[in-house]
Amino acid sequence: MAQNGGLLVDVEVEPSTSEGVEIVKNGIKSVTLGVGEINSNTKNMFEGVDSIQTYQNASDSDVGQVGRERMNSVTSNHSIRSYDSTGVESAHSGEALLPDVGYHGGGGSRATPKSKNTRGRENTPLMRSRNRSEYEDLDDEMFNNWPNDPSFNELIKEAETAIDQGVYPTRIYQGSSGSYFVKNIEGKTIGVFKPKDEEPYGRLNPKWTKWMHRMCCPCCFGRSCLIPNQGYMSEAGASLVDQKLGLNVVPNTKVVKLASETFNYLRLDVEKSKAKKVVNEHFPKVGRKFNRLGLPPKKGSFQVFVENFKDADFHLRKFESDPLDPDTSKHFQLQFERLVVLDYIIRNTDRGNDNWLINYLKAKEASENGEEEATPASIQVAAIDNGLAFPIKHPDSWRAYPYHWAWLPYAKIPFSQETRDLVLDKISDMNFVQDICDDMQNLFMTDKGIERQMFEKQMSVMRGQILNLSQALKDGKSPLQLVQMPSVFIERSRVHVGSTDKFRKFSNSFTQRFQKKAPFFSWY
Repeated sequence: MAQNGGLLVDVEVEPSTSEGVEIVKNGIKSVTLGVGEINSNTKNMFEGVDSIQTYQNASDSDVGQVGRERMNSVTSNHSIRSYDSTGVESAHSGEALLPDVGYHGGGGSRATPKSKNTRGRENTPLMRSRNRSEYEDLDDEMFNNWPNDPSFNELIKEAETAIDQGVYPTRIYQGSSGSYFVKNIEGKTIGVFKPKDEEPYGRLNPKWTKWMHRMCCPCCFGRSCLIPNQGYMSEAGASLVDQKLGLNVVPNTKVVKLASETFNYLRLDVEKSKAKKVVNEHFPKVGRKFNRLGLPPKKGSFQVFVENFKDADFHLRKFESDPLDPDTSKHFQLQFERLVVLDYIIRNTDRGNDNWLINYLKAKEASENGEEEATPASIQVAAIDNGLAFPIKHPDSWRAYPYHWAWLPYAKIPFSQETRDLVLDKISDMNFVQDICDDMQNLFMTDKGIERQMFEKQMSVMRGQILNLSQALKDGKSPLQLVQMPSVFIERSRVHVGSTDKFRKFSNSFTQRFQKKAPFFSWY
């Protein structure tokens, strides 16, 4: 018995003769082969077996060619014949069905699921409806995509297109972190991008003064009440709170990924990017294998740029010599109260008069010739630079980080009825407050570096601020009286599910606690 590739051949061997002998027995003819014939005949038989076409090692083109030939043979006959086990043609041959067979390339012996990289390369260009750029991370299928905010989606696409065309963001030299003005293809500024790794605690912070500060005076660097390197999340969180409360004082801000040659990168990343570009230019087939052609995208906050705004300090000084008219002054007071509500809830530790903006347009009278119509005065407030908010505790070490707007005359006026109607019912509802906390958790937990326990501390401060604010609005207090209220925490209780701390979890019960320790400098 010989075996080849799973095929068994029954052969009788007659060692005494070298020629085949034909024997007839009971009407059945059998042939006994000689040794020489065995070798030749079995060789031809095995060659016939090896010549059978299989799909196991065939290329994509071969499979497609064979499939087309078989389909052509079927369509040319216009019928499909089937046979039963006895070899008789079935009566329903014309109704026989061809099964659907799916082919997955790759040369493997069995179908394997597509890898993440392959899925990204196929889906991303179709989803984005644009050519592959040099910086897209194709592993991320939801790359800069917000289905519920199409206008912001379009703005980010403009920024990406501009970077692809060589219109790069420009660094803002003010401030302690690396931040950039992002432009569209026409060179117009459309947003402000603040990468995570270029924050004051970031490893790629481009400001050498902050580096010297951190190296020489580490004890005075940073703020102990804040989580390091989470400023970009704070920016997006402030925008989320603003939208939930309907304040409309924070420009739309979200967490995005961008890459540009003007960002601060490691030398290794820059050299790798240059090498990949050279390989892609000379060997396009090899370049298509790269997951990313250019620099790696940076994660950070992107805030929509607001036009015709200036620092509040600039306008406040002018208002002292040139007061606002009664209607404009009332509208500004309402805008100011919304800023107070926002800053107090998120406990902004960096709200000076130089990082909130005012857009003021004076009233114009109609021209005598009628070419220009009369326009009333307008004023609007924008709360930017919210990266130092959402602390894990109230400041209690050296500095108090007060709200600088508390010393303005507008802070001595009690909250208006319009502000009470806008936010009091919302913040008095604990379900609404919990919805804000849940949305904040969904946002903050996208950062792998944040811990659930630290996030709960942030939310305990925010809940305490909301409690104080709701009480101040009910009592008719002013913003100045609000900031003088005692600092309070509303902490979520933790319960044991097991015998060790590992199995502790947070419950839905809350406890109230007041902060006793005060900072050394209460005015700074």
